[in-house]
Amino acid sequence: MTRPHPTEIASQAFDPDCKRCPRVHKHLQQLRGSLSDYWNKPVPPLGDPRARLLIVGLAPGRHGANRTGRPFCGDQSGDLLFSTLHQAGLSAGLKVDDLPAGMCERQGNSQVRITNALKCLPPANKPTTIELNTCQRYLSHEINQLQQGATPVVVLCLGRSAHRSVLRCCRKTLNRYPFKHGTRYWLTSELMLIDSYHCSRYNMQTGRLNRSMFQKVVDEASAVLELGQ
Repeated sequence: MTRPHPTEIASQAFDPDCKRCPRVHKHLQQLRGSLSDYWNKPVPPLGDPRARLLIVGLAPGRHGANRTGRPFCGDQSGDLLFSTLHQAGLSAGLKVDDLPAGMCERQGNSQVRITNALKCLPPANKPTTIELNTCQRYLSHEINQLQQGATPVVVLCLGRSAHRSVLRCCRKTLNRYPFKHGTRYWLTSELMLIDSYHCSRYNMQTGRLNRSMFQKVVDEASAVLELGQ
């Protein structure tokens, strides 16, 4: 069975030299002076491009993915994400910072891929709508690359901005598919969207999200993948 193409929006494979967002590009150039040992470039997706679970965050963290060059690798939000995936049986559970370069891709199974709606660190970690829309071509490509077949695929959106970007890629409206933690939607007959608050340190400290809430959502995604429910 061939999964329906979810979008007619321009789709393009990740460009490691992308400079389409002037404000973001200038910001990264400035950081190459003050944080010269950091990645400071567009951060590529992590994992098998034909995975069954795509996890979408907002943007690279300043001292996480923007440092390591790998989504969610190297900061507290990543520690929570990977430990939660491990608990759900979707990751080998190794501590990301202890892994040699390149090992992060092999720490889980081929069911999981991790990316961001914006591939670069924006100033003050606040992307503009134009920047998110510009980067949408890469997210659209990620969604279109998900494994095709009779079994479902899941996009787990971490936060409202990631949710909105995925909806735009799939030609769906926020009015019809509002963001709410723990909600799941069938966007096509084989593509499910599941929402979660972002696993950021801020959300954990303020109590918007806790470990049990996040684990429940990831467990639900795992159950859909295993059981097709």
